[in-house]
Amino acid sequence: MSRAIFKSTSVVGLTTLLSRVTGLLRDMVYSQAFGAGTLMDAFLVAFKIPNFLRRLFAEGAFSQSFVPVISEYRVRREAEEVRGLVGDVLGTLGVVLTVVTAIGVLAAPVIILLFAPGFTQEAGKYELAVQMLRWTFPYLLFISLTALLSGVLNSYGRFAVPAFTQVVMNLVMIFFALVLAVNAENPGVVLAIGVFVSGLLQVVFQLPSVARLGLLSWPRWRPAAEGVRRIGKLMLPGIVGSSMAQVSLLLDTVIASFLVTGSIAWLYYADRLMEFALGVFSIALATVILPGLSAQHARGDAARFSATLDWALRLVVLVVVPAAVGLFVLAGPITATIFGYGQFSDRDVQMTQYGLMAYSWGLIGFSLVKVLAPGYFARQDTRTPVRVGLIALGVNMGINLIVVLPAHYAGFATPFVLLATSTCISAAVNSALLWRGLQREGVYAPAAGWGRLLSQVMIANAAMAAVLLLVTPPLAQWLAHTPIERAAYLSATIAAAAVVYGAALWLAGMRLPQLRGRP
Repeated sequence: MSRAIFKSTSVVGLTTLLSRVTGLLRDMVYSQAFGAGTLMDAFLVAFKIPNFLRRLFAEGAFSQSFVPVISEYRVRREAEEVRGLVGDVLGTLGVVLTVVTAIGVLAAPVIILLFAPGFTQEAGKYELAVQMLRWTFPYLLFISLTALLSGVLNSYGRFAVPAFTQVVMNLVMIFFALVLAVNAENPGVVLAIGVFVSGLLQVVFQLPSVARLGLLSWPRWRPAAEGVRRIGKLMLPGIVGSSMAQVSLLLDTVIASFLVTGSIAWLYYADRLMEFALGVFSIALATVILPGLSAQHARGDAARFSATLDWALRLVVLVVVPAAVGLFVLAGPITATIFGYGQFSDRDVQMTQYGLMAYSWGLIGFSLVKVLAPGYFARQDTRTPVRVGLIALGVNMGINLIVVLPAHYAGFATPFVLLATSTCISAAVNSALLWRGLQREGVYAPAAGWGRLLSQVMIANAAMAAVLLLVTPPLAQWLAHTPIERAAYLSATIAAAAVVYGAALWLAGMRLPQLRGRP
């Protein structure tokens, strides 16, 4: 079981790595061509709104509800019933989201006013964001259908195509930015059109793979169908429970719209670097374990269910903690190497560095939530994550209102850093309560050896951090290097850190069988 998941996680992780690399290339194009000013602030809000809804509905509540139901159909029912479920959900979801998309396009002025009210304080910024949102909002429809097709493929052990789909989006958006937008009269609108086209192509890209499984049928409007009703019932509370991190980030955008111009862009670029690490491993791991957990629950195999969660949590500790330490110590060099060119000034690099340092430790909490949440959704329990998510959201907004806004009006130099910090605290609260809930319900019981693992990881991270601090020069010196020198030195530094971390783990007693999982 664990070896199969380990292999699938490796496939998804490598494919997702390619996706994240192309995503970073896309953001590098944005930063160098358009900097961190008014245009990028407006575009990032216009893109973040449908992207937020995508993660809330498509990758959050919908995926977490659809995968357990289709996995149960696959285990307990005939292939024709599975095919019928796909057609029913495809048609019903398509109609609902078409209506939502039409409303979103028409109500774009109100939506921008709701999510970025501070834009009205700068001439032209609000109007530009409205124009962009009318092109980007249909992305929600396309990416939700993509998530449905991805759920079908993941349930049948086909992980590579869904993971690669994001590459298609990134390449399309790079083309629109690099070839079309830079020479356009209104480059922001061209970037927004690129989002629209990329979403459509992602749907088209997955259709052949679903058809080869024999599960592609004509979409049908059947909201009363048994499978559709079950998914809908699971989705409603799951909308809150599965996506608190996204709600927190979007609310951060609302507050950031009142801060100095560039704050939204600085937070975005910092978040993208953190999301790179999150996506390569944690999201890939969560994607792989959900179908397995759903099938184990359907078979009533409680012992294997707990063992799968335990193994996934151990991998998170082993891989994510050093990633968080590395992001904190190397925040400046990473930002300078990836974004610090063209229209992206030295000040933009420094501000994004501060944001990344604030986000870095939150990577642990975000990753734990990604792994722990499937422990509820696989059992079709969406109520508990809702309660936990609301508590975490309350913590986040409380800090923002009590600390961040007063700090801004009091003249604090970098209030956006406090926004990132409050989001990370919210993720830590979310993960801790999810973990405690699984234990209280008797669903998860930590296996032996956790104390030893934590001590090994702490020793190895301390050694790695010491080496990084010793060999990393100040940011000003880093910015003086050429792009090739930055890339070469950063690569060598990361490689040295990985070697030190691995060697320290080995000296502390860690061996390869511990990485491959438990029987």
